Formats: sequence, structure tokens, C-alpha cells
Amino acid sequence: MCKGLAALPATCLKSAKDMKHRIGFLLQKPDLILDHWVANSKEKTPPVKRITPLEVRMWKESLESLLSNDDGLRAFATFLKSEFSQENIEFWMACQEYKKTTSQENLATKAIKIYEQYVAAESPNEVNLDSASREETRKNLENPSLSSFNEAQRKIFLLMEKDSYKRFLKSKLFLDIVPEPVSSMPCGMEKRGRRNTSEFGQALPQCA
Repeated sequence: MCKGLAALPATCLKSAKDMKHRIGFLLQKPDLILDHWVANSKEKTPPVKRITPLEVRMWKESLESLLSNDDGLRAFATFLKSEFSQENIEFWMACQEYKKTTSQENLATKAIKIYEQYVAAESPNEVNLDSASREETRKNLENPSLSSFNEAQRKIFLLMEKDSYKRFLKSKLFLDIVPEPVSSMPCGMEKRGRRNTSEFGQALPQCA
């Protein structure tokens, strides 16, 4: 009878516990996002669902697909933080949140905060924008609108797509959470590896 994790030897159980700890770290939100984004996101934190093979395939399709998935976004943000380049994803997320603003008064306040935090030359978390895009964004703030950061956000997205996203897909952080296929193996004969024992991968089935 196959009993999943209960049937594993002590060494494999230790690997499973190590992986669970690593995944727990992965799902933490980065701590340097704009205050208003953090405040809003902490109001109602949805339960973390298991990462499925389908989701992993979606993450591999495109950066857009990765960022549209909550767990994918958090994983990518964690990876960028490990490379000390989290300002790019923080800026991208701040722009996403900015576009949800409904009050014109709040729009102006948020626009200035984002600009001073990420866009202005020598700002605390300055992103890598060319001078033309930086100047265009500055002019947009003279009459703030929901599209004020569109071009700057697009440039940073393309930068992440060409560079960080490709490294993320090859990173140990990503490979550690990719479920290893076991469908072709008889029950009870699964390869008891670290990735198989991942709580998220569900690689060890319950069967009789």
C-alpha cells in the first residue's frame, strides 16, 4: 500500500521538511514594496494554493503569464530580491496598483510617490530607464492620469523579460518547485527525490 510521505525513510522526510521550509520562504512577499501596496495586500491575504504542473507550464510560457499568477509573482519577486534587483518588480507592481486608483486627488499623491521612489534620478529605488522615458514620465505628472506610468512600466517589463525572467527559469529557486512527473511510474516505485516530496508538487500520490 502506498501511503505517501508516511512511507518515506527518515532521510527523505528530512528533505521534504527542508523543501517545505524553502517554499514557505518563497511565498513571502518582498518587504520593499510601496507602503500603500503592502497595506492593501495585507488586508485580505488569500490562502496559498498548491503549485501544479499546469501552473508551472504557464509560468514558462511568458513573463506576462507568470506575473498574472499570484504564486508566480511572489516567486519571481523573491528571485529578484535574491539578486538585489527587486526595484524592477516593485515598480511594476506599484504601477499596477496605481492604475486601480479612483480618486483624482489620490492619483496625484500616488504618482508623486512612485516617481520619487523609482523614477527620479538618484531616487531610493531607481529603475533603469533611459533619459527620454524618464523625462516623459516626469511631464506626465504635470497632469496625472491612470496612464502616466504606462511607458515607463512597459520599458521595465521588457527589461525583466529579456534578462531576469530568463535567469529565473534556470534558477535553483524555480527548479526546486517544479513537480517531477510520476504518471508513468508504478505506484510505490516513485523516485524519492527532494522535488518529489515537495508539498506543493503533490508528486507522491495516495493509493491502495
